[in-house]
Amino acid sequence: MQKEFVWSDEYSVGIDEIDAQHKTLFKLINRLHKAILDKEGSKTCGAVLDELVDYTRIHFTLEQTLMRIGNYPEYKAHCEMHRALVAEVESLQKKIASGQVAISFELLHFLRNWLTKHILGEDKKYGNFFKEGDHQRQKHVLGWTEHSQESIEQHRKKRKWWQFW
Repeated sequence: MQKEFVWSDEYSVGIDEIDAQHKTLFKLINRLHKAILDKEGSKTCGAVLDELVDYTRIHFTLEQTLMRIGNYPEYKAHCEMHRALVAEVESLQKKIASGQVAISFELLHFLRNWLTKHILGEDKKYGNFFKEGDHQRQKHVLGWTEHSQESIEQHRKKRKWWQFW
């Protein structure tokens, strides 16, 4: 049986907002894990999966925006990885909604492995690119994430975070 998906500094890319979003993805995957363990049914599991997919899209948008404004050389390839994951999960969502397949530990295992490999491999690359880059790039990208975080916090007080984006 799979255990809870635990965040550690090993997963940090060195950009606070991205790390905070990755932690949220861990929490959402853990909620899906708990829903499956508790046999809460496909409706509840489907709702958690839907929330995870929605959050992932927002997270990918932020990452891709940072890569674009920071002139990250592997931007297009990274975007393609994001697109492929979203397409695969959307296909699974349709199968789940139609009753063709149940939400299972296999899906959970897939999501956990993909996220782990993606963060430790691909996301660490752009984190290092921004940390090791010239001072102007660091200031521009990291300053943008701080401003973005302030805006998000202001809107969180008024409504749920995903309604802001």
